[in-house]
Amino acid sequence: MAVERKFIRDRLIKLKVKEWLKEEVKNAGFGGVDIVRTPLGTQVSLFVERPGLVIGRGGRRIKILQEKLKEFGLDNPQLSVDEVKRPEFNAQLMATLLARALERGWYFRRAGYRFLYRIMEAGAKGCQIEISGKLVSERARTEKFTAGTIVHTGDPAYELVDKGFDIAIKKLGVYGVSVKIIPPDVELPDEFKIKEVGKEELEEIKKKVMEEAEGGVAQ
Repeated sequence: MAVERKFIRDRLIKLKVKEWLKEEVKNAGFGGVDIVRTPLGTQVSLFVERPGLVIGRGGRRIKILQEKLKEFGLDNPQLSVDEVKRPEFNAQLMATLLARALERGWYFRRAGYRFLYRIMEAGAKGCQIEISGKLVSERARTEKFTAGTIVHTGDPAYELVDKGFDIAIKKLGVYGVSVKIIPPDVELPDEFKIKEVGKEELEEIKKKVMEEAEGGVAQ
């Protein structure tokens, strides 16, 4: 099999596993999944808000899920369940919980602002929530709820912004829910800190600068 075909096949399998697990554990608060190949097989790490609902009594349910993972073509899958320590900073979990709230009948503006407030109150540097669909009429539209700082372009948008997506199935159609979060421990490119320098350290810095300047003139 060509490298390109294998790469596409592996990505497709991971996507199918993610979508299947999302549906299977939606009552436990799906917060994402990490799939890594190891020398002993495939490690599948599942992140949820309530691990007990996934593990089941005596570990019965997690064993069933692990056996079903073999049907996706994974080599010796090993499933582990981890609790999301800071749910407000997990974009996928927030998107899932928001989608479930919309399905229960929450008005989209109330739900959007409620989750935005929850995330920012927890200490996030920035958050953007998008809810798309037939919100107020037969014509689809997108409503955005934004607070703080959000990066949209460049490497920081991929590396520093946590993203999550889910759908809410309503009687009149489907809502798409997208959540972007910048956690409080992330250092943005335009951030800087002012360091207080003591008198002795300041003299050392001046001395070093003067020596470098004199060396440049001598050359």
